[in-house]
Amino acid sequence: MLCGLSLSLPALGLRLNFRGSDCKSQLLICRLCEASQRRTAGLRTEQLARNELYCKTVIVCVTTQAVTAVPRCAPLLGGGAGGRSSGSMDLQTLFTFETFQQVCGPYGYGGDLQDVVEREFARIKGITYLDHAAATLHPECLVRDYALDISSNVYGNPHSHSPSSRLTHDTVERIRYRVLQHFNANPEEYSVIFTSGCTAALKLVAESFPWRPQTESEAGSRFCYLTDSHTSVVGIRGVTSARGVVAMPVSPQEVENRAKEEPQGDDVICLTPHLFCYPAQSNFSGRKYPLSHVEGIQDCPADFIPISFYKIFGFPTGLGALIVRNDAAGILKKTYFGGGTAAAYLSGEDYYVHSASISDRFEDGTVSFLDIVALNHGFEALYKITGGMHNIQQHTFGLARYTYMLLSSLCHGNGQPVARIYTEGQFESPSTQGAILNFNLMDSYGQIIGYSQVDRMASLYNIHVRTGCFCNTGACQSFLGITNQHMRRNLQAGHVCGDSIDLVDGQPTGSVRVSFGYMSTFEDCQKFLNFVAECFVEKPVRVDQVRLEQLKTTTAASQGSNGDLPTKITNEEIHRVEEKKPIDASLKRFGDRDSKSRVEAYTLTSIYIYPIKSCGAYEVHDWPVGPQGLLYDRGWMVVNGNGVCLSQKRETRLCLIRPQVHLPSNKLLLQASEMDTISVPLDNNTQTHTSFQVCQSKVCGDRVETVDCGDEAASWLSDFLGQPCRLIRQSPYFTREMKKRPSSASTSTSLSLANEAQYLMINHASVELIQKQMSTRQEYSEGDQLFDTQNVISRFRANLVIAGVEPFEEDNWSHLIIGNTRFVVAGQCGRCQMVGVDQETGTKTKEPLMSLSAYRMGKVTFGVYLTHQLPKGSPAATVLSVGSLVQPEPHGSQSGHLHRHPL
Repeated sequence: MLCGLSLSLPALGLRLNFRGSDCKSQLLICRLCEASQRRTAGLRTEQLARNELYCKTVIVCVTTQAVTAVPRCAPLLGGGAGGRSSGSMDLQTLFTFETFQQVCGPYGYGGDLQDVVEREFARIKGITYLDHAAATLHPECLVRDYALDISSNVYGNPHSHSPSSRLTHDTVERIRYRVLQHFNANPEEYSVIFTSGCTAALKLVAESFPWRPQTESEAGSRFCYLTDSHTSVVGIRGVTSARGVVAMPVSPQEVENRAKEEPQGDDVICLTPHLFCYPAQSNFSGRKYPLSHVEGIQDCPADFIPISFYKIFGFPTGLGALIVRNDAAGILKKTYFGGGTAAAYLSGEDYYVHSASISDRFEDGTVSFLDIVALNHGFEALYKITGGMHNIQQHTFGLARYTYMLLSSLCHGNGQPVARIYTEGQFESPSTQGAILNFNLMDSYGQIIGYSQVDRMASLYNIHVRTGCFCNTGACQSFLGITNQHMRRNLQAGHVCGDSIDLVDGQPTGSVRVSFGYMSTFEDCQKFLNFVAECFVEKPVRVDQVRLEQLKTTTAASQGSNGDLPTKITNEEIHRVEEKKPIDASLKRFGDRDSKSRVEAYTLTSIYIYPIKSCGAYEVHDWPVGPQGLLYDRGWMVVNGNGVCLSQKRETRLCLIRPQVHLPSNKLLLQASEMDTISVPLDNNTQTHTSFQVCQSKVCGDRVETVDCGDEAASWLSDFLGQPCRLIRQSPYFTREMKKRPSSASTSTSLSLANEAQYLMINHASVELIQKQMSTRQEYSEGDQLFDTQNVISRFRANLVIAGVEPFEEDNWSHLIIGNTRFVVAGQCGRCQMVGVDQETGTKTKEPLMSLSAYRMGKVTFGVYLTHQLPKGSPAATVLSVGSLVQPEPHGSQSGHLHRHPL
């Protein structure tokens, strides 16, 4: 599991082979770390090994760990007690940015970091904040944008079905995908369960895990954890011990030794469930544990990943998540069920069926949806300021490495080292060490200075650090050499976790920790080092020059490269037709006749495509049929600042945007009143874009993968709609199938960004009937003028309009042929308040929904969904044309026996 701190981490939960007493058991590994803002590793284990991870809740190291014991120092100021030696550097030179740049590589994010800090973190002016492992800082833009969001939008309870509730539901679902994207997790493989924090996520796993107690005939389940773990991990023992399950602490040294052993004997699969917790990074020392130390882990995905969001963004607090591998979710057996988790239950009988959705199943009650809304602004701010987790990793590691180099080299005037640093390595690489520095200061006699004294002095300098054992007793014992007997004796002496009793019998009970975040600066390091030199170093200050030179030559971590996205396919093979032809006036007026008139055949009178979902229609005379419906129909959509698809239900002005597909120039034109016309390419080939972003969203409850269309289109839409928006289009690599596939459909039913089906067809006769119903209700209406037929047609946003004979006869059709293209009826189209939007003005009315509901006796459907059945092996796309003959087939008719006359 990965989690983060001033880095970003996930806790790694995975499956691996664990060598038991008599078999290699399958273990469900739950690795946990708390996510924060520094660097992030994906859930793919091979990527985890390449990323810097920091775990707050990771197990404590009980193994012997190296303490950086600095040898006696050569004088910084040479010539005995105070003379300057030839070739040595004075303290102020060491504490300069030039020295930092020489030894620590990348710094900042391509701009003036100090300007960013002054703009986004003005509140910390005069403060040196070095406690990002405990809680990082939020940028002002995050809170500002969040406040604007919740002030401008009405977010209702996501369990309701009102427009405000749907907005909340859609936003929460979108953010689930954003979380998975941040952790490089495939949404097909993982789900996000929101919790009140990382600890709550761990508790959920502990209480839902199918523990098997030990019996005379069965060894039972095992709960294994690394001793360098957070209290919240070790606390799972409280659950396991009550259920007769053995807890097995494992030291890092044991894991390392086990990794070196050769497997013996044949692997035996054990079906007893076990849980193993393994930290991605220690919250005590910042050590990153290599996945190679756990046998088989590189080939296994994580099962459970607890995370805490305030560790990543600084805001909101009280919100975490459990990222669950979908295949592993089934083993969790939750007993309590709260609101929103049930598919069905009986209050008077012990009957309960949990929700099919993994997220819904485990989220008891209403999620903290306003806090979840803030996460999207957190991601936006993080990436806008830093450019990504790799940049954060390089920046924060450089600061930590520089501080480590200088602090570990400082000596008192008598040559005694100033600090005892608790680390496993020498800060060689961000792949093995996070941006955490843990230490105790010593006086010139080599005695530990209590952490409480250091903390008080730091407060005088307005330097914020963390002291104690950091909820990681195992690592604290190991590094500080505190035995179990000493721990009990310290308790008897009055020392408890989190207090200020820093020394018992002259021995430390904890240490000092500084940690860096993405907004930390060189000046923070400089002020901290000056503070140590001024307050705790006996003059003259000396530096271990030999050690310093050795550390300077230590190879820094090489920067990773980003893989290119795959090349997108093109549409060259799609049959193109001429630019839109003028539509014959007689056809435009076809059907504007008395409803009692009859024709000998059904005719296709209008074709509309909606290139951008929920925007204006584009009427054409003839148009090619693509694999997902009419070519380019609903291939794009507009999303708000949270990545949620906008529709006319919430933003009626979308209908005033008039997209036009211009095939000769291969462009999609965006037009609107008092706006300049702009264009985006129709070509869906990523090679033609200088930059693009693949993102996840939802359409009608389905996950869709999309590609951003760039800043020009986003700016145009934002200016017109008056809110932050972006234009995205469906990725060519993503396929989505209809939920209600017709049983008779023999071909693909893949969808564009349309809600339900490839086509929507309405009957002109049905429109006329509803129009008449509206006229009879006029005296009870809002006083609006009567809508003409074309106005009503436009409100129903159909792709195909036919001239029928009887109103609603299309409801009884099962198949039809238009021209030479065969279609299957996929069901009736349910209608909502969106039909009340006048497509010419964007104003809302209660009609025609009221008349439709009254006439249909509560069955508010209008029009039918279609899916095409294209001939197999057809080299070119079929073309639909206005004026084509429509041949329907009613339900119950023999296949292929079509009726041309009224039914």
